[in-house]
Parts: sequence; structure tokens; C-alpha cells
Amino acid sequence: MPKTSQQPLLYMEEYRVKQDPQDYGLADEVFNIDIFKQKLKVTIVRNDEEGLEFDLIGVYPAIANAFRRLMLSEVPSMAIEKVYIYNNTSIIQDEVLAHRMGLLPLKADPRLFTYRTEESPENGTEQDTLEYELKVKCTRRKDASKDQSTFDEIYKNHKVFSGHLKWLPKGKQGQIYTESSVGCIHEDILIAQLRPGHEMDLRLIAVKGLGKDHAKFSPVATAYYRLLPLIKLNREVSGKDAYLLQSCFSPGVIGIDENENAYVKDARYDSGSRNVYRYSHLADAVTLARVRDHYIFTVESVGALKPEVIFIEAVKVLKKKCRSFIDEIEAE
Repeated sequence: MPKTSQQPLLYMEEYRVKQDPQDYGLADEVFNIDIFKQKLKVTIVRNDEEGLEFDLIGVYPAIANAFRRLMLSEVPSMAIEKVYIYNNTSIIQDEVLAHRMGLLPLKADPRLFTYRTEESPENGTEQDTLEYELKVKCTRRKDASKDQSTFDEIYKNHKVFSGHLKWLPKGKQGQIYTESSVGCIHEDILIAQLRPGHEMDLRLIAVKGLGKDHAKFSPVATAYYRLLPLIKLNREVSGKDAYLLQSCFSPGVIGIDENENAYVKDARYDSGSRNVYRYSHLADAVTLARVRDHYIFTVESVGALKPEVIFIEAVKVLKKKCRSFIDEIEAE
């Protein structure tokens, strides 16, 4: 079967995406584990507070998409599942308030807890449940003068934040965890605004769950991938046309040298807008493509698990699924 020595490309023409005519791998290549091992490569590009960016090279689209879906929906996390409302005199309805509480991100490491089962007691156990309470009452400050106009100066507890949650250890949890390790990731998440006479008294139950059951259990704020852009200049572009060409791409993609000639500076962060095709005299100067088996992943964590840990956990989930599938085949 013919093979291409180049990278497998998808060409981005003005009105369509075209596969390289010499690239037979996408549809016809038979999977070979040895060739897959040789091609597979993972390169970490960025890992900081904003998230994780890494390249997954030499895999099929189904594998790349499997990792994306696993990170979104099958890597567990802890979230508030039940809300017992003893008193709520705020303007927020009980069901809306319960929904808001469920979406509060928790620091608790889900790997340290087990899933709730049907045999578990209603209030859960120290192995599978975290319990919190929220008791806030808004009052008028006694020392507030008539000249003060801001709510912070007039009212006490007029804003309810996630930091108002108080952890209630179950069993020996107090010896294992600290409130800072199982509380809310951010303490300044606004839950509600109150006025004198308004009061909240809630008990909250957090359990371990999966994003495929409810989005509140998803450990990632976002997880997506895109194909590596490839841009080639077919001829020299200089002067005003060089600056026009530069404006057709994302900042930093096209550079201009001291002779005012355009060159490809960094094609990685091209957005794929194809604006260059709007100008007939520039359309033939550039070839736009995507590398078919080079995926740029971006993972941003909600906060309980680091992005790199989420990806590793997704790999473990996929490995477990493959093992179960192989066992079923062997059982036949």
C-alpha cells in the first residue's frame, strides 16, 4: 500500500477541506500496534495556572476524542448532591438555591472517597460522603450611621459567599482532612444577596460522581483539542500585501522581516479563519493545512485535580474499559 513520507495533511481550501491524495492512512491503513507505538508521542507545551496544553501525536481521531470525552464525563469528582433546606427567607427559590449549591466546586480529592451505593445509609459514611452547613442571617449594623450609603456599611452578611460554608466532619474525617482541603475551591463565589430579616439555614451532602450523570461532577472547566495548523508561503509577499496578509491571521502567526517580506512566524495558534481567501491577489500565495494526526489538547481544571492528573485518570479509565472488553471477548 502506498505510503507518504510527509505528515498526513488535510488541506483547507476556500470552500472545503480536502485530504492529501497521497495519504491513504485515514481510511485504509490497518491498525498495527508496533507502528502505533513508534508514532505515538506526547509533548507538554504549557502547564501553568491557566491550564495544561500538550500535543498528542500519531493517534487516530477516535482515540483523541476518547480522551476528551473521558476527561469531561468519566473522571470522577466530588459535588453537592443533596441540599436540606431548614430555612430560606431570601428571594431565591428553594430549588434554584439547591441548584446553585450543587454547582459550587469543591477541593476534595475524589480518589480518597468511594461511590455511594444502595446499601449506604441515607446520610452516608465517612468513606463516601462530605457534609457541610450554611447558616447566614442578615442584620442591620448597630454602628451604622445615617450618612453611610453602601450596603457593606449598613448591613452585616448581606452577601452570602461560598466561604460561609462550614464543613461538618463525619466519623474520623477530622483526623484525616482539614477544612481547607475539602472546602470550596474559591471562597468568594456569590451565592445570594440578603436584606435584614433574610436568613439561610442549609445542610449539604456531597458525594462522588461522574460528569455523564451530571455536569457538576465534571472535573474540567474545559477540555478540547484541535489539529496542528500548517501554513506554507508559495511565493514572496512584501510591502502592503505583507501587512494585509499578516492581518488575515491570528496575531503572531505571520511575521514581517526588516525587508518588509512576510514569513510564517508561528502557525501553531492560527484560528483557521481562512480570511486570506477574501483577497484574490493573495489566495494563491498561501497553502493552509492541518496535520491529521497531530492533536493540540487544552485542559483547564475546575480545581480539585490538576489538569495533568485528570488526563492520567482518563488514561486509567480507558485502560480499564479496554481490559473489560478483552475479558468479554476471551470469555466467548
